Amino acid sequence: MLAAMFMAVLDVFIVNVAAPSIGSGLHASGADLQLVIAGYTITYSVLLITGARLGDRLGHGRVHLAGLALFTVASLACGLAGGATELIVFRLVQGAGSALMTPQVLSLIQRTFTGEARARALGAYSAVLAVGAAAGQVVGGVLVSADLFGTGWRPVFLVNVPVGAALFLLGRKILPLGRPAGRERARALDLPGLVLLGSAVSLLTVPLVLGQEEDWPLWSWLSLAGAAVLFTALCGYESRLARRGGTPLIAPRVLRHPGVGRAVFRILAAMSVNAGFLFALTLHVQGGLGYGALRAGLSFVPTAVCFGAVSLTWRKWPAAWQRALTPAGFTLTAVSVAVVGLAFHGGGSGGAVLYAGYAGTGAGLALAFSPTLTGALATVRPEDAADASGLLATVAQLGQLIGVAAFGTLFLNRIESFGALGPYISAEAFSVCAWALAGTAAVGAVSGLVLRRR
Repeated sequence: MLAAMFMAVLDVFIVNVAAPSIGSGLHASGADLQLVIAGYTITYSVLLITGARLGDRLGHGRVHLAGLALFTVASLACGLAGGATELIVFRLVQGAGSALMTPQVLSLIQRTFTGEARARALGAYSAVLAVGAAAGQVVGGVLVSADLFGTGWRPVFLVNVPVGAALFLLGRKILPLGRPAGRERARALDLPGLVLLGSAVSLLTVPLVLGQEEDWPLWSWLSLAGAAVLFTALCGYESRLARRGGTPLIAPRVLRHPGVGRAVFRILAAMSVNAGFLFALTLHVQGGLGYGALRAGLSFVPTAVCFGAVSLTWRKWPAAWQRALTPAGFTLTAVSVAVVGLAFHGGGSGGAVLYAGYAGTGAGLALAFSPTLTGALATVRPEDAADASGLLATVAQLGQLIGVAAFGTLFLNRIESFGALGPYISAEAFSVCAWALAGTAAVGAVSGLVLRRR
């Protein structure tokens, strides 16, 4: 299940490095490429909570396999797409498959493991979730540069097909395919809540993705305002539904659980910094420094390795350190991102200090994310596992989308203000972005002081 989830997370980012090749191969416009990248994340984030609820009703193993099958078929369709419109549509379907597949992982961890075994499983989950973001850039660079059989960008999607097929056959043998016992199986899906959530997320994400491309027209600001209204309406509807004894999409008691509100904020901050850093760095090294897809992808190896290593080992560190790990992680992230920005200052290649910054960013984000996720889920009641899983997974996806949109827009706006693109100008734009990323991480470091009662 973690291998399947790794594919899903990988596909959020793997297209970043492949985007220039997709644009030339399909004669796609900038707006088309934006939708190819964002379409997957939009359906992924909108349907995650519903995917968790379906697993709760129909069986986590069964829904996981259904999502894996849909994801694999959609990956094949993406790899064979003959035009930009087809690719956008198939990416939307691919995101829907991921939304069915991935929330079942957390739910089965919650229902299958207890104590230290659950902590180990959650550590592995955390490592896969964010290492996949950096690995997507690496794998995308390798596959595009290899140009297997002259297929260009297509292997970034087609690679999922044999892996997905093998995992499907294996999953049919080892995953629990029956329905979960207990009252959860009879819970309704809360379709009005789903419509409100889907509409709100769509109104939020579309202008964030396309606003820069369209020069932030009036409709983009109206859409963002509409998103705020619908999110408020969603909260009110869900609360009223719970008071009437209904089954809301997100149980309010999950949000009121001690530590969940703080975890939501910290996961949002950590994933925003993670995605924003990777995206802005990709724009700088490929567009400004002229790196090829392979060299650009390999630049993320230190970040990915350190994130994975820390995510898998932090639980073994002294108990006296545990409460300080998340603030320390955000602090290390802030310092390391600033170091990367300074290393690139002046348009240079960065030198040895750059790799220390990469490694520190990976380690810091792991400490900011993994203990937060583990702490939030370790005490959630089994009957709330599906709601908590869907909520935190959705927050992580929205954090990634917001990070790419916000910090990518900041980078591109700085480039536009200079009116040209070159190593020095790109480095200046990335430095501004790096300071904004460091500031966001610093807010995460002090969030425990402000949100301690949540």
